[in-house]
Amino acid sequence: MITLTKEDGPADLDGVTHLTIGVSWDPTAGSSGGVLGKLRRKTGTDLDLIAVAMQGGEPVRLAGLDSLDPMGNGSLAHSGDNHTGHGDGDDETVTVEFARLPSAITSIVFVAAAYKKGSSFQKARNISFKVYDATGGTTQQVADIWPSLLSQDNGCAVAKAVRVGGAWKLEVVNETGKIKQGDEHALMRFAVSK
Repeated sequence: MITLTKEDGPADLDGVTHLTIGVSWDPTAGSSGGVLGKLRRKTGTDLDLIAVAMQGGEPVRLAGLDSLDPMGNGSLAHSGDNHTGHGDGDDETVTVEFARLPSAITSIVFVAAAYKKGSSFQKARNISFKVYDATGGTTQQVADIWPSLLSQDNGCAVAKAVRVGGAWKLEVVNETGKIKQGDEHALMRFAVSK
């Protein structure tokens, strides 16, 4: 198990036919305690994991939010929206089956966002991204990506899978930015800039 960083450069995904990226977080009360703090912890914080499939520099498909199988063949599949961050393990995942992706797809950008109004990274703690090799029907965690928790932004481009000839590489992006909440085009523009 390793913790991937931007400085590591792209990692070869030789032999990986199915890649899964998962995000998990814990809800926090922020700076308020008492009844308000308990209520905020109970209702949780809504972060979203989104995968944007790119054709060159253009976003062509989005997995996440209400789109669980944007390719229609399971090659880019989202686990579904978790609104609270409650529970153990990953709160949301995206799985890529490289062989079934259309050949026009040149990269996939994985973005975590406090996309819905009222959500924010500041209302979540212990945010972590896990990378799994899901080849052969088993899911084995191979790496972690830990973002900075000091950002006032509401979006983080976590990683990017890039097609290089017939192979794929995974690179850590780990760049934050502001995304207009509820604006899908702003989300896609953010992914394109990474």
